[in-house]
Amino acid sequence: MDLGIAGKWALVCAASKGLGYGCAASLAREGVNLVINARTPGPLAEAARRIGGDSGVTVVAVACDITTPAGREEALAACPQVDILVTNAGGPPPGDFRQFTRDDWIRALDANMLAPIELIKATVDAMMARRFGRIVNITSAAVKAPLHALGLSNGARSGLTGFVAGLARTTVAHNVTINNLLPGFHDTDRVRTVVGAQAKAQGIPYEEAVRQRIATIPAGRIGDPWEFGQACAFLCSAQAGWITGQNLLVDGGAYPGTL
Repeated sequence: MDLGIAGKWALVCAASKGLGYGCAASLAREGVNLVINARTPGPLAEAARRIGGDSGVTVVAVACDITTPAGREEALAACPQVDILVTNAGGPPPGDFRQFTRDDWIRALDANMLAPIELIKATVDAMMARRFGRIVNITSAAVKAPLHALGLSNGARSGLTGFVAGLARTTVAHNVTINNLLPGFHDTDRVRTVVGAQAKAQGIPYEEAVRQRIATIPAGRIGDPWEFGQACAFLCSAQAGWITGQNLLVDGGAYPGTL
């Protein structure tokens, strides 16, 4: 299927590896030019080289902290126009909420709620004026099924979800959609950190903790960031103009509910 987005420009955050990389690579395969962001210059430059070499599109790497005003300004300035925005940031650490300080909460909100909102604010009006825009926020399956140890993430990402639910209904008439992608157990550094913390808390080997998690996934395997990126690419397509304000689980069937 031709997704109808060749020649568009996308800003993809936290794209040097993991789910952000999967989304950037998938968009590039559809002919979308990219500005990709991450904090560490070396891996980001390598990601840009690999994606550009594989796809032939223009890929601009901007090493900055997207959770800060200066970082957002730098990333946005590098993009001729933002037709597609994929927000993403590393999740806050797991732990017992009794140990979280106010600063912990503020950092979580800055990274996983306020930074995406600021990026949306900076881009959505121009998208509506051009009558095309696709915004995808990478959140978490924990929004649908909260995990006790992920209190910071549960709170911050649920706040973003509520914000998007209201805004998405006001932009869709201008062909600008806003949706959230909710990853489950994918092969990423973030998941390895969370599973490692669970293994430590249970006093079991890391490999056993991984086996326990896979046992809860009907697909019987860990997710691939590439297939997550393919879901992102479709939500960004010309054909997806009637999908907005949704929370799409990409979790191998792990979530047991109907809604």
